[in-house]
Amino acid sequence: MTSESPYVLIAEDEFLIRMSVVEDMRDADFHVFEASNAVEALALLEAHPEIDTLFTDIDMPGSMDGLALAKAVRELRPDVMILLTSGYLRVALNDLPDQFPFFSKPYEIGRVINHIRGHLTQ
Repeated sequence: MTSESPYVLIAEDEFLIRMSVVEDMRDADFHVFEASNAVEALALLEAHPEIDTLFTDIDMPGSMDGLALAKAVRELRPDVMILLTSGYLRVALNDLPDQFPFFSKPYEIGRVINHIRGHLTQ
């Protein structure tokens, strides 16, 4: 991997989905961290300032869902690019914050990877 490779945090509670996304992003030469909930994600972001991208599921168990995680990360680390995903959206698409790109499940991982690469090369 080059030093220009993105550092991506995947926050996804579904193990098989997370495993697949992590593998695909590593195959794309991304540095990848993974969390199964928002608490783990926030701890990883605090411990690893090199993380520049968060790709989070909206529907996650625990005290904080992916939208709350995204908002907390925006306040704590405004430099982090945030992407949202969901297979079952409880929030209307119109109610999603504009600054967070949304990828509906099932998504094409190539689109997500290209979006991250495109954003980080701007």
